[in-house]
Amino acid sequence: MSVGTSSASGARDVRPPSVSCPGDLAELGIDPDDLPDGLVVADEHGHVICFNAAAERITAVRAEDALGQRLDKALPLEDLEGRRWWQLTDPYGGLAIRRRQPERNLLLPGGREVLVSVRYVRGEPTGPVCRVVVSLRDTEARRRTERSHAELIATVAHELRSPLTSVKGFTATLLAKWERFTDDQKRLMLETVDADADRVTRLIAELLDISRIDSGRLEVRRQPVDIGAAVGRHIQAYVAAGQPADRFLLRVEQPLPDLWADPDKIDQVLSNLIENAVRHGDGTVTIDVTATASPREGEDTGTSVTVSDEGPGIPEESMDRVFTRFWRGSKRGGTGLGLYIVKGIVEAHGGAIEVGRAPGGGARFRFTLPVAAPAYLT
Repeated sequence: MSVGTSSASGARDVRPPSVSCPGDLAELGIDPDDLPDGLVVADEHGHVICFNAAAERITAVRAEDALGQRLDKALPLEDLEGRRWWQLTDPYGGLAIRRRQPERNLLLPGGREVLVSVRYVRGEPTGPVCRVVVSLRDTEARRRTERSHAELIATVAHELRSPLTSVKGFTATLLAKWERFTDDQKRLMLETVDADADRVTRLIAELLDISRIDSGRLEVRRQPVDIGAAVGRHIQAYVAAGQPADRFLLRVEQPLPDLWADPDKIDQVLSNLIENAVRHGDGTVTIDVTATASPREGEDTGTSVTVSDEGPGIPEESMDRVFTRFWRGSKRGGTGLGLYIVKGIVEAHGGAIEVGRAPGGGARFRFTLPVAAPAYLT
């Protein structure tokens, strides 16, 4: 057992003594070893009375060695400047109104980092501390997040380098040798600079979108949206750029419910999904716009858009990762951020998106949006 106390003779009981402190795990019938985070509890005298299995794993200290020890001996924490943490915080002294220590990075012996938060339990609001409850968490999850952020920065920096190098090269050449070029050559260089500037703008917009999605601050400005017409505009743009008109098949079910959504963000979703089908798929790109059940509870109707192609499709083992950062369906360029942003935009609208295999064998993306009509129209 990893819960116990030290008796006067040195023998350990199997459960903590009965005390008047609120929140006693034993009184609640909760086994501390079932908790996912490390739990260390010290009594009113500063002796450890609980040291659960997760705390053993995180600290590499056996529960039987920790139980009965003073808290600062069983858990000798230091801050990142090498100062002893329990001497700094003085849990049993100091201000009588203290209730907790917020989570922070501390060091175990050997330099291993651990996330620590502390709760001071008092029998009465300004009474003496009768329990010190310490929560321990491994830093691996935070390290994964930090690695993900570093990878994002590296990816965007790599993608920015190419267009910025082009812009710098062409502008420097034009400034140095303007008179040597014909008007057609100047136009070609300026058009290249313009296209690369658009690419840089798009990458920065993606980075801002990811920041807003991760922080839950992606704003949706709802307006009436004709989703069929929006899809039609994207198809016309591809045809104008040289794609054959018969490569696209648009089917719009009528009548459709009135859709209220952010038109710019819906255009971003459509652009990404149709571009993926054109670039990575083969054959006919089919877009179906239909009325469907709303993905949001309390609403009856919604609108769904399905984009499918006749290419090789997405391997079954990859479908769970399609909407994660940096997933790429092929090696044909791109940051691998587009579908992550698409999912964030759809979910910010209260919708849902899924990926599967099209009837023709290619990839099929289907997103569903609630109609989300304003209250004054319902």
